[in-house]
Amino acid sequence: MLKVGVIFGGRSVEHEVSVITGMQVIENMDKEKFLPIPIYITKEGKWLSSEAFKNFKTFKDGDFSSAKNVMLGCDYGDFNLYINPEAKSMFDKKVYDTLDLVFFALHGTNGEDGSCQGLVETVGLPYTGTNVLSSSVGMDKVIMKDVYRANGLPVVNYRYYYRSKWRSSKEEVMADIEKNLNYPLFIKPSNLGSSIGISKVKNKDNLEEALMIAFSYDKKVIVEESVENAREINCAVMGYEENVETSELEEPLDFKELLTFDDKYVSNKKTPGTKTMRNLLKKDEPLRDELESLATKAFTSIDAAGNARVDLLVSKDTGKIYINEINTIPGSVAFYLWEPKGYSFKDLITKMLEIAQAVDTMRKETVYSYDAELFKRIQYGKKL
Repeated sequence: MLKVGVIFGGRSVEHEVSVITGMQVIENMDKEKFLPIPIYITKEGKWLSSEAFKNFKTFKDGDFSSAKNVMLGCDYGDFNLYINPEAKSMFDKKVYDTLDLVFFALHGTNGEDGSCQGLVETVGLPYTGTNVLSSSVGMDKVIMKDVYRANGLPVVNYRYYYRSKWRSSKEEVMADIEKNLNYPLFIKPSNLGSSIGISKVKNKDNLEEALMIAFSYDKKVIVEESVENAREINCAVMGYEENVETSELEEPLDFKELLTFDDKYVSNKKTPGTKTMRNLLKKDEPLRDELESLATKAFTSIDAAGNARVDLLVSKDTGKIYINEINTIPGSVAFYLWEPKGYSFKDLITKMLEIAQAVDTMRKETVYSYDAELFKRIQYGKKL
């Protein structure tokens, strides 16, 4: 039986959503094949583990008294999870458990953006989801759209600005926006999800306030032209490189121009992170092939792996499709999109862990050393 460290929580405004995803993964993991080891990262950044973390009541009560402060080592090939050595010597580290795989259930900054992926990759542990670079690209809306545009994929017109520029030249920023983009506009933090910090503005009256809100959540803000009278279509993609499959496509029946955090995770939802009001696209939907193709290209063009959700927008007026964004670690691992394809939650988690192992095998085929005998040929910077 393989031991799987399920990492969730994190230093992110999406912390609570991540805890819910982590609980769903632990609950639905195939216990005959895998033993989940909960690894909870607090809002302050502490890594904790406890059997009590397999019960959501622990988080509702906020009782972490049974938890151990844990940490990964830093040597390649060391898959041990250690008791944090604050109370012990670094030379006498106590092993809490040993991992075989990592399942990432983190959302947002400091987790979905490649930071934790880099830590795990350093020691060589197989892990679910995209690699460091792909995670970073998928998280940053500006870089993501730059990559998509460079690959000929359709995205809306956009501009981006840094907080330092905003603080020094507010009027210049707003003038640049009005010169290059057409209202209505969406103002978004570049590295955030769950609709946090996002505003829609129809004219200059609310532009400054919207920018101030977005800049409070990120140092970089993206300003996008709105696709008016649009349909939202969601499609998950799973696999790696050319070995990918697409989920069922859904069109939320309760789609609004801007879903709030509560719309997504609280209001009228039996299980936070899922969409109960949804409409699966008909098999004869004329845009189905194009939507699936664009979702696949959005996935492969950033070298994604695992299971990601691509959100697309379709103009009802022109029929043109735009890629809105990719979520490399979607809430509830986008189970509601895979269920119509015959995947149970348990099957989906198993598939994601199998992909993690396959990608890890490929990664280990790469040569990371080159015997150039450089030290013998060069002495103190001078050729012998």
